[in-house]
Amino acid sequence: MTEFQFPPPPESQSGDGRTPQQMPHDRQAEEAVLGSVLVNPEVYYDVAQFLTADDFFLHRNRWIWEAYTSLQEQRLPVDILTVSEELGRQSRLDEIGGPAYLTTLINNVPSSLHAEAYARVVEETATRRRLLAAANQIARFAYQTATSIEDVVNESEKSIFGVSERRLTHQLQPIKRVLSEYYDRIDYLARHQDETIGVPTGFIDLDRLLGGLQSSDLLIIAGRPGQGKSGFCLSVAKNAAQIYKRHVALFSLEMSNEQLVQRLLSQETGIDSQRLRMATLRDDEWPVFTQAVSSMGETQIYLDDTPAITPLQLRTKCRRLHMEVGLDLIVVDYLQLMTGDTRIDNRVQEVSYISRNLKALAREL
Repeated sequence: MTEFQFPPPPESQSGDGRTPQQMPHDRQAEEAVLGSVLVNPEVYYDVAQFLTADDFFLHRNRWIWEAYTSLQEQRLPVDILTVSEELGRQSRLDEIGGPAYLTTLINNVPSSLHAEAYARVVEETATRRRLLAAANQIARFAYQTATSIEDVVNESEKSIFGVSERRLTHQLQPIKRVLSEYYDRIDYLARHQDETIGVPTGFIDLDRLLGGLQSSDLLIIAGRPGQGKSGFCLSVAKNAAQIYKRHVALFSLEMSNEQLVQRLLSQETGIDSQRLRMATLRDDEWPVFTQAVSSMGETQIYLDDTPAITPLQLRTKCRRLHMEVGLDLIVVDYLQLMTGDTRIDNRVQEVSYISRNLKALAREL
């Protein structure tokens, strides 16, 4: 494999002999965060919601944050004495510069009131470093000519997704704000009684019972083999896209895209699937078939027949499609044919892992 290096950023190519630009980091911000916690331990709970030890560039600062975390897990107070003892127990106190460095952190804090702002700077520089690492990894994948381009693209998307996924955090909210949003929603629904709240399925009784398919929900259609689970899901997808103009992504691990289209057209025209497969249409059925093809072609249904798709692959495709057109409904047929992103010997645990990831995707989108 060919070894290479990225060229330094334009601003570092001044021709005056300066070294290339260093990895993004902010030493003062890191020290300000650590010092703020020593001055006011309560700020740890604010910044620990989004900041981790890996976000610190300097090793000694990373070790100090790990000591804070360890003390919190032991339910011990965080101060210069307890932190020194914890670092000493880990044989790291001398390596960070001893108690003198901790004292320096306290003395150099501009204001502990701005701890969250300092922490955001640390988080931002850490994200830039991860993006650079992902870019290097993608470049290495691209140079591996023996690897298929599909695998290269999938691994590249996985690298970028790993960076963006870390930024998906949800802060605690006061109940007053949630209640206000809920009141507004109930008020809207009261004034629009005839409208379906979520994505309509086209089945009147089911929509009346559920209020449509709700956003952020993961719904699993269960039943014995041959009971019509796939047919029901296809009907819901077709109705949502064709009648209610919603954007639908349909992933089939069991049927090809051509088979999916065949079943959708069979539902739309009432022509037997077997006769569609064999193209034995009567003369009076051709106009109906042509009209159905034209009508279905106007819908916003997106098909994918990747076999044994993993949760990460599905998530990547859905996120990309959601950014391009916006998704209202995702249908996966069916769960048992999916595989995990990592090898898991226990199939029950693997299905549980897949279900968790699908639920996380529903919440995210």
